[in-house]
Amino acid sequence: MKEQLGLDRLTGLIAFARAASMGSYTAAARSLSISPSAVSKSVQRLEQRLGVPLFTRTTRSLTLTPEGSELHDRALRLLRDAEEIEQVAITARSEPSGTLRIAASLPIGIHVIAPGLPAFRRRYPKVTLDLQLNDQVVDIIEQRIDVAVRIGDLADSRLLSRRLMPHRLCAYASPGYLATRGTPAHPDELEGHDIVNLRYQSTGQAFRWPFRIGEREIEIVPHSGIVVDVSDALLAILAAGGGVGVAAEFLAAPYVARGELVPILIDFAVERHNITALWPESRRANPAVRAFLTLLQKTFKDRMQGAAGVPG
Repeated sequence: MKEQLGLDRLTGLIAFARAASMGSYTAAARSLSISPSAVSKSVQRLEQRLGVPLFTRTTRSLTLTPEGSELHDRALRLLRDAEEIEQVAITARSEPSGTLRIAASLPIGIHVIAPGLPAFRRRYPKVTLDLQLNDQVVDIIEQRIDVAVRIGDLADSRLLSRRLMPHRLCAYASPGYLATRGTPAHPDELEGHDIVNLRYQSTGQAFRWPFRIGEREIEIVPHSGIVVDVSDALLAILAAGGGVGVAAEFLAAPYVARGELVPILIDFAVERHNITALWPESRRANPAVRAFLTLLQKTFKDRMQGAAGVPG
């Protein structure tokens, strides 16, 4: 088992690296705000522990031995890492500023993220927000995106991720449509109804309707009279009496609150945990990214709880 690095050994490495880079104990001492004798003693203790001389000393200069030269390269990397850690900590404490580029799918961007941006700007006026809405999957690193919010499992080892609040998928129809065509009480009764479905822009595939029946979950793709590739269009069509469709509860909530849509087949509704925030490793300590992730958590929590509170 390796012995842990003690503080005295770390001090010796720092003193050695500075002395080697600056060519004298005096210059190293000045940069470290300690005495030349303290630098000398730290280096001597390091040499004793390693059992090799690190410098060839003369009255005028220090010259690295072969062993010292090899250790110097390693010690410099150690110091650079330490300085980077310090800089990350300083950055994390600083005020959010600069341009924050956000990518999101259309429904989430329009209904969840966009309404929260004015409050974010009021709190962090030094941050410029650039919101890019697109249901196509983009390369976050190549496009220089700071934070992306997507629906679905998007594996990318280069990215950090955080699951946001779960959401429920439910079937909806307008009161007028249900009064005319009747209200299905089971997914099997959807046959014969007018169906409006969503097609994914990213894949061109039709959305598969999930239902929980007993202990199992099923997925169906009913025959659709109308197919759209934007959730807002789907909800508008349903509200106009176009038939039955499935949507995320938080998107349909305003229509339900206004009495334009009614949730149906509630007992068979399915909960999903696939709304994810993604950001590059390089943005881990960015204050604006950290602040925006905090906003996302709160915004999604408030929106999902609000949707759940809409009477069915």
